[in-house]
Amino acid sequence: MERLLEGVARFKRDVFPTRKHLFKTLADSQNPEALFITCADSRIVPELITQTQPGDLFICRNAGNIVPPYGDVQGGVSATIEYAVCVLNVKHVIVCGHSDCGAMKALVKPEKLEGLPNVKRWLSHGELAHRVVTENYKDLSEEGMLQALTQENVIAQLDHLRTFPYIASRLASNRVQLHGWVYSIAHGDVICWDPNRGRFIPIEEYNTSITAPRRRTMAAD
Repeated sequence: MERLLEGVARFKRDVFPTRKHLFKTLADSQNPEALFITCADSRIVPELITQTQPGDLFICRNAGNIVPPYGDVQGGVSATIEYAVCVLNVKHVIVCGHSDCGAMKALVKPEKLEGLPNVKRWLSHGELAHRVVTENYKDLSEEGMLQALTQENVIAQLDHLRTFPYIASRLASNRVQLHGWVYSIAHGDVICWDPNRGRFIPIEEYNTSITAPRRRTMAAD
């Protein structure tokens, strides 16, 4: 705890003065570009990974970067998504999983959840991904299974996001884009879901046109 207190003192003394203008502009309003949904894991630092500044990201963190389908859970995640999309009008929603995820390990080995009823209930929203992996990737090693589950879980949470009416509406009119990422802690790499190719690709090959929805038009009579 002493290290944290010293850090706050150092921020106030050395860091804040150098960014005083930035914080002054943020004091009364915010206009983030993206909602970043990621795991609560202490090793994941969204601003560090994306090299963004205060005010750039609206961040939602929870065990397993889970997004319960619309209406299933009235709680902090759904409220955060609603506020980010409907009030802040973010243009991008990113679901970011990561390597060595404890939540994904628990889905692979559910016995780890004994005595953790709240965690077990929460991770039930990862069952879609778990079923996809167990029924389609039967020959993988344990490490390969974890990697596949981490990726499939990101795709599943993107599917859950599409059940939110205000997101579905904005997708139809090209006012929001959904992105799925997986971050490697050991290597610093980020891979991104490419729905057109049906696989994850290096972020160096990724651009927003990949996931930009085609604006819908009504057929002529």
